[in-house]
Amino acid sequence: MPDWRAIVQQRLSALALEAAEKEEVHAELAAHLEEICEGLMLQGCPEDEAVRSTLAQVEDWQELMRRIQSAKVKGNIMSKRVLQFWLPGFLTLLLSMSLLMLIQLFGPNPWIVARKSGWALIAPMAVVYVPWLLSLPLIGAMGAYLSSRAAASQRIVFYSILFPVLPYLVFFLIGFPIALIVDDHVAHNIMFSAFLVGLVAWVLLPGVALLPGGLPTKLYFWRRSTSRGITVG
Repeated sequence: MPDWRAIVQQRLSALALEAAEKEEVHAELAAHLEEICEGLMLQGCPEDEAVRSTLAQVEDWQELMRRIQSAKVKGNIMSKRVLQFWLPGFLTLLLSMSLLMLIQLFGPNPWIVARKSGWALIAPMAVVYVPWLLSLPLIGAMGAYLSSRAAASQRIVFYSILFPVLPYLVFFLIGFPIALIVDDHVAHNIMFSAFLVGLVAWVLLPGVALLPGGLPTKLYFWRRSTSRGITVG
């Protein structure tokens, strides 16, 4: 029985992956080929013929190498994207929404700012949960910490800090055009004012509240990575 590991290593020697990933690919492919060869031999095929038939399973080793390398690179990119952006973003979003829900259930009551006019019942009204806003700097710091620890770029870290307000921003950007479509039943100036008030209360203020915690954390990790780069250089 041939040394399938040595065969695979020789034919995929130019595989441009990290050492651990390269060894993993070699081991998996060698085990697969060995299994095929043993299966052919159990069916009564002579060893030489079984080896030739097994090697014939791979028509083009260069093409196989390109496909493996492409798949591994895409997988690494997706894995890094999850660790650097999606995981910090969804964790901070979940935490911020959970805190908001607890405050809505148990208090304290929000600060309500309404326009005093004859339109008081339908005029724009800002509902501001002050304790929630006060908790957002810590949540912003958490997003920056998780993203920075995953070696994300400065831009991705910034997006991770602001991720908890993105759903609200999307809601207003989609909801306002829909409101304009049904504007036959509601005065245009009221709808536009309501949009601006909601945008300030649920996007602008929370976004500003996230930054005092997120930006210093982001700056700390950036300075530390820069100092390490200078030291290594």
